[in-house]
Amino acid sequence: MDFSQALTNKIDTIVTNWVEAVRQDVEIESAKHLTYKAVRDGLPFVLRALVTMLSQSEESDLRTLVEKSLEHGDLRAEQGYDAEEIAREYRLLRQVIFSSLEPDLLLGSPQEMLRAVRLIDLAIDEMIARCFKSYTLHRLQELHDLSNQLTLTNQELSRMVRAHQDNLSHLAHELKNPLNSIIGYSNLFLRQQQRKNHEVKDSSANLDHIERVLRNGQQLLRLINDALEVSRYEDGTMKLRLEPTDVRSLINEVIKVLEPSACAKELQLVVDCDSASASSCVSRAPDQVLTDSLRLQQIVMNLISNAIRYTQSGGVTVTCCLLADNQWSISVRDTGIGIAPEDQAHIFDPFFRAGDSSSYLPDSTGLGLAIVSRLVKLLQGEIQLVSEVGIGSTFTAIFPLSVKTVEEALSSHS
Repeated sequence: MDFSQALTNKIDTIVTNWVEAVRQDVEIESAKHLTYKAVRDGLPFVLRALVTMLSQSEESDLRTLVEKSLEHGDLRAEQGYDAEEIAREYRLLRQVIFSSLEPDLLLGSPQEMLRAVRLIDLAIDEMIARCFKSYTLHRLQELHDLSNQLTLTNQELSRMVRAHQDNLSHLAHELKNPLNSIIGYSNLFLRQQQRKNHEVKDSSANLDHIERVLRNGQQLLRLINDALEVSRYEDGTMKLRLEPTDVRSLINEVIKVLEPSACAKELQLVVDCDSASASSCVSRAPDQVLTDSLRLQQIVMNLISNAIRYTQSGGVTVTCCLLADNQWSISVRDTGIGIAPEDQAHIFDPFFRAGDSSSYLPDSTGLGLAIVSRLVKLLQGEIQLVSEVGIGSTFTAIFPLSVKTVEEALSSHS
């Protein structure tokens, strides 16, 4: 018995029933919003090709079946189907075909029915294999395209970040000149007015206004300089100038600059470079180290000035000593407000300020410790913090006795 004619007569019914079954299947979400034509795709052509396979007189049209199955995989990928949804589609197709042909299959002999079932199963298996091949290739191409797009996007973002940093640096440099002029002229005017002994109406109020302009200008200039320091470190343009450095002299120079600030708050400022009181210390401070003296001075200046700024009573102690393994350390301990444990993890982040806004000091920028941490890394060291709220804080920077050049650092790792 030839079942090809039975299949030919029922092609429209099979297509209609299958589309309906697919759209009603709750696990094929992707088909819910597709049109009838979009779900049907090339099924009528596939069924006509299947007719030729069942026919005992026609030549099997495997080419059409393969081509339409490949197209089906591409289409389902474009429609957003996942692999499980496609598998369910073919499961439903198998059920609909056999359900529609069952009355006719029962009229044939067992051998004829078995032949027809095997051919239909073989055809559907081939359709599934071809469909998944094109579906997988389509998805792989999408991933490749997405990867290329992400690479291009990342390159563009990197370019924009670099351009943004360049623009900020340029803007900062442009702002520094007028700010320096404002600060310079304000200082000059203040000195002139303060030297005058005769009374001028509202002179006191005018001087207050000028002093406020001067303070704000100095604060803005400091913020710009600090932001530039962080930016130079982040983009790798901050270079080291290594030279033998007298640590004791450097610390004493910084103390001379900051001592008036400590005295104004009646704080005791102590420097200890001649004892090894800490358990980790081997001996007193080294006489000389190979480092960038300017960057080291910035670190010491920022740590001590920060300690003075956040200490209202008591004092600030600076200790320096030699450690094992050709290292040395400098510690700045204060009796200030301390830093809460939840803030300690972010204390070196740019623009982060511990506590709430009510506790912020007016001249705080949130960049001082960020600069310190980056300069310490630049000098191939590490910084440690021990702090307790209401008790005080201790910042300890540990450095090598001899900072390596880039070439030396690379050769030591090779």
